[in-house]
Amino acid sequence: MNYEEMLNIPPYSLDRNKKHEFLTEQLSILTRHHYDNCPEYRKIIDAFSFDVNCIKSYYDIPFLPVRLFKQYDLLSVPRGNIIKTMTSSGTTGQKVSKIYLDKETSLNQTKTLVKIVSSYIGAKRLPMIVIDTSAVLKDRNMFSARGAGILGFSVFARDRIFVLDENMDLNIDGMVQFLRKYEGEDILLFGFTYMIWQHFYNKLKELDFSLDLSRGIMMHGGGWKKLQEQAISPAGLKEALHQICGINRVYDYYGMVEQTGTVYIECECGHLHSSIFSDVIIRRSSDFGIADFGEKGIVEVVSILPVSYPGHVLLTEDEGIIIGEDNCACGRKGKYFKITGRIKNAEIRGCSDTYADRFK
Repeated sequence: MNYEEMLNIPPYSLDRNKKHEFLTEQLSILTRHHYDNCPEYRKIIDAFSFDVNCIKSYYDIPFLPVRLFKQYDLLSVPRGNIIKTMTSSGTTGQKVSKIYLDKETSLNQTKTLVKIVSSYIGAKRLPMIVIDTSAVLKDRNMFSARGAGILGFSVFARDRIFVLDENMDLNIDGMVQFLRKYEGEDILLFGFTYMIWQHFYNKLKELDFSLDLSRGIMMHGGGWKKLQEQAISPAGLKEALHQICGINRVYDYYGMVEQTGTVYIECECGHLHSSIFSDVIIRRSSDFGIADFGEKGIVEVVSILPVSYPGHVLLTEDEGIIIGEDNCACGRKGKYFKITGRIKNAEIRGCSDTYADRFK
């Protein structure tokens, strides 16, 4: 099955058995590709004595720790084919991951993101409010995770306004004019969690200023660390935003620059969902065995998108719990889960948390 055929499959339509067969086939192809074309990856796989030609389940494919991308330049295509370098978030002094994209990988990331997000907001392009500063997009050849998120979600915009200036001050007048221009239409809002709380919600509250965003659809992502320190829960964030601007549709998402495009979006029931393009496996910290549903462990993520670099099977530095599979009340098939935090001693790396750490 080629990639265009995969795009014709609804993103949450395969049950457990069909998805396992589909992902095993696609990830086996990718594993052999990276083994043949990335010398560093080949050494790692050989160290496990793993046979890339005999993969019975994608659960068996050795994972790479995401931190490896901070230490090494990992490519599975000629360097001359690279058109874009993505970098992870990092506080001052931290090394950042570098993810190298060729045209095929970059294009497939965009197509997949469109397929997943459109299943939530529809295929029509919308007026878009970006709760960030346009300054973050200055370097088009090397994108941070924050810039990549903004650029990725901007494909859903037919018009766009950045409502924070370089000093992170909220441009209320500009936002009011934008909303007046598109009165009566759905509005897409995008931003990183802490920045929405700090520079959007708190500023409106401080000024005692209300907006009518009852037709708004907000997508937000990034770390929750700083909000949790302030005892702000996901439900509390949604309620606060509803009170200040009447917004009802607020979707958190989980994703990372190392697997851009395969985002895990929160459903109406408050659960993060894996699509047919990706999956989540929870592993026990004691022996990296597969944890049971409901058991907390380290989050492993797999994606069929990374062709230009060996990022298809990664062990993150996050902890999470798989709640169930194929039976969420929202009707979407696939695993649904929640992220519970960072593993002990892991670096802060979520976009919102990294920004918040600098903002202190």
